[in-house]
Amino acid sequence: MKITESAGQDIGAVVEDFDYAAASSADIDAIKSTVYTRKIVVLKNQDLTPQQLLEVGKRFGRPETYYEPMYKHPEVEEVFVSSNVPKDGKQIGVPKTGKFWHADYQFMPDPFGLTIIYPQVIPQNNRGTYFIDMGKAYERLPEDLKKEVAGTFCQHSVRKYFKIRPTDVYRPLSEIIEEVDTKTPPVVKPSAFIHPMTGETVLYNSEGFTVDIQDEQGKPMETDLLQRLFEATGQLDETFSHPNIHLQTFEKGDLLVWDNRSLIHRARHTTTPEPTVSFRVTVHDERKLYDEVPA
Repeated sequence: MKITESAGQDIGAVVEDFDYAAASSADIDAIKSTVYTRKIVVLKNQDLTPQQLLEVGKRFGRPETYYEPMYKHPEVEEVFVSSNVPKDGKQIGVPKTGKFWHADYQFMPDPFGLTIIYPQVIPQNNRGTYFIDMGKAYERLPEDLKKEVAGTFCQHSVRKYFKIRPTDVYRPLSEIIEEVDTKTPPVVKPSAFIHPMTGETVLYNSEGFTVDIQDEQGKPMETDLLQRLFEATGQLDETFSHPNIHLQTFEKGDLLVWDNRSLIHRARHTTTPEPTVSFRVTVHDERKLYDEVPA
């Protein structure tokens, strides 16, 4: 197994000659360490069934099954499916997922540390996923903005981008919203925390899931602070030219592992839809999302 950091970039590394079944514990630890420091690792030349993909996830930690059934692979429920390609005339998974800035499970009480993506059908044009390293983004904030963020908390909710399910047809919208708020009530987390694996300070907000910002007493702040954070970190740049934004491309056989604590991401969908399918496994590692907040 060989690990090579992406030259000239703060993000990215490539792993060659990785075999999940033969890899030693030291190999897995080396990859995970690289994920935490380089944020995204691409395991090259993988050929995996959905069950084998799950086994890869188990090598890295404890897989988490997505809570909504329509996203699940029909044979391996721990595998989340994003697809606009029907199979045998049936929709498998959900199309057009993730076209907004977010961290996976940011709206849930216990988000996981690692995301593993295995592209199956790859678009010919505009392939890739956009990322922002929210640790680096915090470093680059003006000092006055860092002071404003200190001691605050963000509220996250799935309500804005919840996808209507087949079972929701003909249901009143108010009833669906009530169910969403009951099943996945908003959660509150520090606006910034210390990454337990690297010690860096990480901003924790996203345009997709973060709905407001609160003071230390939990009172909503009458301020445009959240919008200014979105602006400063690059989340409002529809040209995707902001210096914080990294485009990660991939090819057939690539398996991407990334740090779900410090990265937010956004799918790159084309104006004219192309066939695209990807499988995802999400994994809890040895630590919770965070242990402490900055002093």
